[in-house]
Amino acid sequence: MRILSAIMATLTSLTISLGIAQAASAPAHTSDAVIALQPLWRPDPADRLDPIQPIRFRHGDVSWLPSLAKQAGWPDHTIGKLTELVLRESGGCPNRRGGDKVDADCNITGVSEWNHRSDTGLLQINGVNYDKSRNKWAAVCRQMNICTQEPLLDPLTNLKAGLVLYRISGFEPWNPCNWRVCKASTTSVP
Repeated sequence: MRILSAIMATLTSLTISLGIAQAASAPAHTSDAVIALQPLWRPDPADRLDPIQPIRFRHGDVSWLPSLAKQAGWPDHTIGKLTELVLRESGGCPNRRGGDKVDADCNITGVSEWNHRSDTGLLQINGVNYDKSRNKWAAVCRQMNICTQEPLLDPLTNLKAGLVLYRISGFEPWNPCNWRVCKASTTSVP
């Protein structure tokens, strides 16, 4: 009797397995159950024609920026100026807060200044743009529902937040003359 039960269990298992395999290779139906089936085989990512490489952030290297900026929605004609700003503001290190010192691989190594720690990420989005306790009209908080610093350390999110500010007032939020001090290294001095 045990042998018969084992044979029946094996046959049932095979029947179910074959049924799933046939369902996965059968023409698609509109049933949610068929759509929810996972493929039995997945290609090796190395076999892809367009391998997706993670971005390796390095201080001073923004070769990845045009692609990510376009994904964030920045218009093509802004990419040159945006590149200059990212290099000036964060050196291309998305994990940087105002005053952070970084090494060549964008690792935080210390803090040089503590007076502008709310500046965040690639574009150094300032707290007045996301923190409603500092500015009740904080555009990033109002339009993106990002009202704290942490989400802005993500490079794509930071670029989208920067785009919100750009759409409101162009590149003026990054104009050093708006900070009451015009830096000699900029060309936007009036």
